[in-house]
Amino acid sequence: MKSLILSLLLVTSVSIQAQGYFPARGTWQVKEASSLGLNQDLLSEAVKFAEANEYSGSKDLRIAILEGFRTEPFHEILGPTKKRGGPAGVIIKDGYIVAQWGDVDRVDMTFSVTKSYLSTMAGLAIDDGLIRSTEDLVGDYVWDGTFNGAHNSTIKWHHLLNQSSAWSGQLFGLYDWADRPPRRGGIDDWRTAKPVEVGTVMEYNDVRVNVLAYSLLNVWRKPLPQVLKERIMDPIGASTTWRWYGGDKAWVNIDGIKMQSVTGGGHSGGGVFINTLDQARFGLLFLNNGKWNGRRLISENWVNAVQQPSEAMESYGYMWWLNRGPRKWKGVEDESIYYAAGFGGNFIVVDKTNNMVVVTRWLEPSKIGEMMQKVLAATK
Repeated sequence: MKSLILSLLLVTSVSIQAQGYFPARGTWQVKEASSLGLNQDLLSEAVKFAEANEYSGSKDLRIAILEGFRTEPFHEILGPTKKRGGPAGVIIKDGYIVAQWGDVDRVDMTFSVTKSYLSTMAGLAIDDGLIRSTEDLVGDYVWDGTFNGAHNSTIKWHHLLNQSSAWSGQLFGLYDWADRPPRRGGIDDWRTAKPVEVGTVMEYNDVRVNVLAYSLLNVWRKPLPQVLKERIMDPIGASTTWRWYGGDKAWVNIDGIKMQSVTGGGHSGGGVFINTLDQARFGLLFLNNGKWNGRRLISENWVNAVQQPSEAMESYGYMWWLNRGPRKWKGVEDESIYYAAGFGGNFIVVDKTNNMVVVTRWLEPSKIGEMMQKVLAATK
């Protein structure tokens, strides 16, 4: 009986250890997919699909950006860009790499995946008590005129985080109305249109996202890349190669020190430049509810908060997309899946049900649902 109990304890210990694997800096253990209960052949099909469905835009991302946002008046590239690589990605199961393709060490732009990093800066500010609540008015923290007026003064952190703020104005030379304008009308119509009521419409708008970044800079009073490095990227063992940039005009004075307010994407250049494996580490942190190898980096409350559908868009939380509502992936029924998404087919997918993280780079964006169908088929 004692030997049986001992055997059970050993099996349990091994199981817990396997579930709790976190890669040390500079290393990542690879396991056969079949050893973790996955169908190797079906997973290989998913990888081949990703390799065969490369993003169709130019590898010169200056061209891709200008082409992708050509309908925007006055659009220009104001921050760094970088020519992209080919398709790349990694699939993580129980913390281990079970599949990878392309150059996973190559640093590339990640565009609006940056928004999920930015959201994390807000979560840390909440955790530290720098912001009391997402229901607080942002103007109570940033009182330099950015949130003046009958409309902007009603904006809460909650609204900036779920992109329903309808913030109106100009930031670093960019106008909110010029970002992704309606298909109908012209400049005079767009710039004189009355903003919709705060909190009622989710509108993807990088100027307003950058207002969030600027507001968080005012709260942290130090560069957000420094906060990300110290609080997240160093503890999870990320490489030293990632960067987070702002625009050329986004330099501000904080406590007498010149600091750059970073962007929440690469719409006009800038944003987070990062490799595939570092993206996977970030996803693994969220898969484990904000803990890394036993150390709490982000509160579980915040990890849960980013997954709550907003009032204005069921498919969107706090700068993470949710697999539900109008943006739910066809053929992927699990609504607990959530993901970071960026221009050009950059994705970090968190699959809690199967304890998996999937990272893609330069996958044709419309193919992500089909890609996930193939990955999930390998779990059955």
